[in-house]
Amino acid sequence: MKQILILFSIFSFLFLSSFSNTKEEYSLTIVVENLRNSKGVLQVALYNKDGSIPDEQYKNYYKLQTTNIESGKAEITFKNLPKGKYAVNILHDENKNGKIDKGLILPKEGIGFSNFSSIGLTNRPNFKKASFDLFQDKEIKVKVIYM
Repeated sequence: MKQILILFSIFSFLFLSSFSNTKEEYSLTIVVENLRNSKGVLQVALYNKDGSIPDEQYKNYYKLQTTNIESGKAEITFKNLPKGKYAVNILHDENKNGKIDKGLILPKEGIGFSNFSSIGLTNRPNFKKASFDLFQDKEIKVKVIYM
């Protein structure tokens, strides 16, 4: 009887402790359509801290991935993300150099941010405006903007 109680206690402990170690992780899929061509790659930077955007030099991101473009469309998924607040910055990196190429002032390549359909002097991106909550698997569309 004593052995049964010991085995039951061990089993109960292992069973209950498996629930306490469960880590909530989610996937975030970013869909981008209407790219002006299929040259280069789509670079997607994911941010998780206030003040991290704007980030023209790509130094403040949480995660960064690139994907190929097919027929003017691209899709990429970030996996195993903890619950939290995130923002997305995309770059249609036509020459695959990993940076925003500019003319005099404006970008030559397409850029975009989560929650933004246009960018201008009065509508500049920042983390607060671009962020969204991630508490389940999610898919978002981000609009690419060519200047």
